[in-house]
Amino acid sequence: MAAAAVDSAMEVVPALAEEAAPEAAGLSCLVNLPGEVLEYILCSGSLTAADIGRVSSTCRRLRELCQSSGKVWKEQFRVRWPSLMKHYSPTDYVNWLEEYKVRQKAGLEARKIVASFSKRFFSEHVPCNGFSDIENLEGPEIFFEDELVCILNMEGRKALTWKYYAKKILYYLRQQKILNNLKAFLQQPDDYESYLEGAVYIDQYCNPLSDISLKDIQAQIDSIVELVCKTLRGINSRHPSLAFKAGESSMIMEIELQSQVLDAMNYVLYDQLKFKGNRMDYYNALNLYMHQVLIRRTGIPISMSLLYLTIARQLGVPLEPVNFPSHFLLRWCQGAEGVSLDIFDYIYIDAFGKGKQLTVKECEYLIGQHVTAALYGVVNVKKVLQRMVGNLLSLGKREGIDQSYQLLRDSLDLYLAMYPDQVQLLLLQARLYFHLGIWPEKVLDILQHIQTLDPGQHGAVGYLVQHTLEHIERKKEEVGVEVKLRSHEKHRDVCYSIGLIMKHKRYGYNCVIYGWDPTCMMGHEWIRNMNVHSLPHGHHQPFYNVLVEDGSCRYAAQENLEYNVEPQEISHPDVGRYFSEFTGTHYIPNAELEIRYPEDLESVYETVQNIYSAKKEDVE
Repeated sequence: MAAAAVDSAMEVVPALAEEAAPEAAGLSCLVNLPGEVLEYILCSGSLTAADIGRVSSTCRRLRELCQSSGKVWKEQFRVRWPSLMKHYSPTDYVNWLEEYKVRQKAGLEARKIVASFSKRFFSEHVPCNGFSDIENLEGPEIFFEDELVCILNMEGRKALTWKYYAKKILYYLRQQKILNNLKAFLQQPDDYESYLEGAVYIDQYCNPLSDISLKDIQAQIDSIVELVCKTLRGINSRHPSLAFKAGESSMIMEIELQSQVLDAMNYVLYDQLKFKGNRMDYYNALNLYMHQVLIRRTGIPISMSLLYLTIARQLGVPLEPVNFPSHFLLRWCQGAEGVSLDIFDYIYIDAFGKGKQLTVKECEYLIGQHVTAALYGVVNVKKVLQRMVGNLLSLGKREGIDQSYQLLRDSLDLYLAMYPDQVQLLLLQARLYFHLGIWPEKVLDILQHIQTLDPGQHGAVGYLVQHTLEHIERKKEEVGVEVKLRSHEKHRDVCYSIGLIMKHKRYGYNCVIYGWDPTCMMGHEWIRNMNVHSLPHGHHQPFYNVLVEDGSCRYAAQENLEYNVEPQEISHPDVGRYFSEFTGTHYIPNAELEIRYPEDLESVYETVQNIYSAKKEDVE
């Protein structure tokens, strides 16, 4: 009976919302229902925010039920933006109607800015000051970020350009916030030893689009600690570590009790959970990200050591980090408290090597060389993070020439946040931006800073300043947009169009065309190095700019390309810069690319009709 009343009332509500007539018979029926039933109806999800606004204006009872801080507007907010609810405490007073309005406005502003980016920055990388519009917006930053995430999560193969710029903006915003948090973290006193927190900041900065938080990583470690406690209980049911509460920082002084903890840890980590050092894929950046270490259960010496150290300290074993050359270690004191100690009063633990305990001689055997006593000393958080970022920096330098050097850029940012006056790294950063052709104004700022720090770098600085200024002047001289018409006589030999999925005849890679020239427009040196003259048609043939599935951008001769009879999406990070949609057979250019090649889309449709429709008929 009650269910029937609810169903009947829910059918009446939309009509009432439209009519808003207090004397209507349906309204009289509705407002006489119990408050819980009315609230259930209003929170059922069948009504929009506009519906709720109209319903609340019909009578006093419904207005009271739809009060701005009540359950009805909270449910409207939750259904519309569920991911934001984690930012609100159940005990806080919240004006949900006002939050809804602010979030709605933030979303509209964010979309407006994202939509403007393609027109403003199609011909260049987004400059440093290109994000100022977002930074200057009023309202909570989390609302803007949430809207950007909503854009990225749009289903299907459409809105590729929106997703491309939403990703760039979100990447920038989150990195700036993380970098500020890291800098504040580094200002903590030396005795603040949250190694895990610092490592998580590095992880977050290099993976700003991933949902990584110290709270989640700590929760995963806490679950490992629980398993260790279970094993420890079997060794010693009265072990003092078993009485520790979460968040306590108590330490156990007896060596035997500490040894029991380490034995239990080694069993859980290496035998039960199968953690291990990643010897097969050692030079992989994932080995340095704590969330990946926990997911993949593998890492390199420094990341495995930080995990081991964090668990041991939670269970009362005061291990310390040792910045040992070539192989990060932990040390475990065996001497009495208050006694002067030397390096032989410690056992050294290799977390990469399944928690193996080493003597000084065995440590030297591990790396194959004798080292001084100073290298067995403990290091603070900043030095540990310096080594982690240094490892990432080395890996970033290994990236191929066709990549965006994102890891190198991120690791340089992190290193210079810790040590802002490192001249050689500043010079590397300036050269990198110059090489990528981005942010020339920032390059000049960096070079000026280098000159202030070390006037001896005048030669390298002068060279870069000269060529950066020339780059800026060339950009100023660029006028208008070059439009290429297929119907023009000089383009008569161009066979393929932007948006087509192609295959390279010689190298077999799949790609999509995003530009073309009637003849090779590269310089003589490039033509010579790429051996273009060995081609039957040499450089006097159309050449195509293509995005390749491996993430590279290439310039391919027409005779080396052919239609891909089984077209597929090209997973290249810059696809959205040029295209708005993938149809299943080809890409549709966005507005900016279509301006430059206005006649190509019609040609694409003809090609798709001839190539893929004919193939379909053959199959049938």
